[in-house]
Amino acid sequence: MKKITLLFLVFVSAISFAQQGILDSPQDVDKKQELKLNAFSLIAFSSLDASYEYLLNKDSSFGVSVFYNFGSVDNDVYFPRKFSITPYYRWFFTESRFARGFFVEGFGMLNTYEDEVFYYDQNNYREEIEKETGFALGISVGGKFVIKSGFTAEISLGVGRNLFDNDRDDYIENSLVTRGGISLGYRF
Repeated sequence: MKKITLLFLVFVSAISFAQQGILDSPQDVDKKQELKLNAFSLIAFSSLDASYEYLLNKDSSFGVSVFYNFGSVDNDVYFPRKFSITPYYRWFFTESRFARGFFVEGFGMLNTYEDEVFYYDQNNYREEIEKETGFALGISVGGKFVIKSGFTAEISLGVGRNLFDNDRDDYIENSLVTRGGISLGYRF
């Protein structure tokens, strides 16, 4: 019984020191900026999505993301967004870590999108690419993982809605915006 009690006390002490090391780790408090690249959108959709994030404290951060789609309108699998600038605010739920773990994000997105529109007259057919601009508000959820050297990996998924009204019949299709992916970055 004494051996079990001794092992239990050693185990509890080791956990206590390990948690204290996590909280007091210099990489958690000295590095407050991150640069990230969304690898998923780069590979899957040939679009560039780069982000800068500033860590306010252990529970929150804010940042801005810039998105540009290199693909053409006719082969888009998802929302035909061409360009967007997205400021966001994140709130992290992990108590013992500095701005990492599960998060909820609120974002605003200024976006431009292109869409193919087909016009039919009596014997005439033509197609045009129309460009629209919108501003969306939305919410995302995700998780962020950071290793000691400062490299980060993040997975997130979100949706928003464009607030501007327009006269086109397919407004419902173009009113939703998506945000998310798998990002790799560096905290400095």
